[in-house]
Amino acid sequence: MAYVITHPLLSAFHQHLRDSERSSATIEKYLRDVTAFSLYIGDSAITKESLIDYKQHLQDSYAPASVNSMLSALNHFFTWCGWELHVRALKIQHKLFRDEEKELSKEEYLRLLDAAWNKSERLWLLLQTIAATGIRVSELQFITVEAAKRGRTDIQCKGKTRTILLPSKLRQELLRYVKLHNIKGGCIFLTRTGKPMNRSNIWRALKSLCEEAGVLASKVFPHNLRHLFATTFYEAAKDIARLADVLGHSSINTTRIYISTSGQFHSRIIEGLGLVQSSEPRNLTT
Repeated sequence: MAYVITHPLLSAFHQHLRDSERSSATIEKYLRDVTAFSLYIGDSAITKESLIDYKQHLQDSYAPASVNSMLSALNHFFTWCGWELHVRALKIQHKLFRDEEKELSKEEYLRLLDAAWNKSERLWLLLQTIAATGIRVSELQFITVEAAKRGRTDIQCKGKTRTILLPSKLRQELLRYVKLHNIKGGCIFLTRTGKPMNRSNIWRALKSLCEEAGVLASKVFPHNLRHLFATTFYEAAKDIARLADVLGHSSINTTRIYISTSGQFHSRIIEGLGLVQSSEPRNLTT
């Protein structure tokens, strides 16, 4: 059997993803990854050898985690097609600690809040909402006037529903904000045209804070606020299973990525083990 990717097949796959109620971001990614492979292979039939070549092609250009993400999309497509094709993911050792150039500390977060307060009250409150609940930026639409009044919101994502509690101080600020801006119901965080804020305009807004806050741009993106929540929650509760539920993870292995310690923290633990002695008091000679 010849395995060939055609435009009708891609269209049918697109409809399958929509029918499966995948998020718009997931649909876009799967289609992008499958289309990229289709462009790479052209009109040729897909073989095991061509998949191995493509895997190497990806390794030459992308980080291992990105390669595996792309291969996962391809495997999903092959399974849906009913094709006897599969490409193995790269083996990646679990990272012991996070990259400090990308790790957002609580002190840096507080500086971002100060900068946001001087720039935009909406942005100031948005930062706190993500950081205090651990929601994904795509889930911000579930922070509604009704949710602020109840003190909780039910988030539907990736075919699952989970309940997120809103801290009392956050509720107070949200309710004050909606009263001040006469928001009667529905989504709280809106653009000037009245549409819910999306990933791109939130990203741009956060990047505008970097210079004033004195925080590296590499650390300032919405998902890092979710990471900050995860590490802070785990430090307080020491319960990875509960944290996985709060974050909406199906696997605790995913949650482990969020609570990996910083390199500096890891270094302090190693230095404090007391397993190396100094030669100075022993007056050693060569």
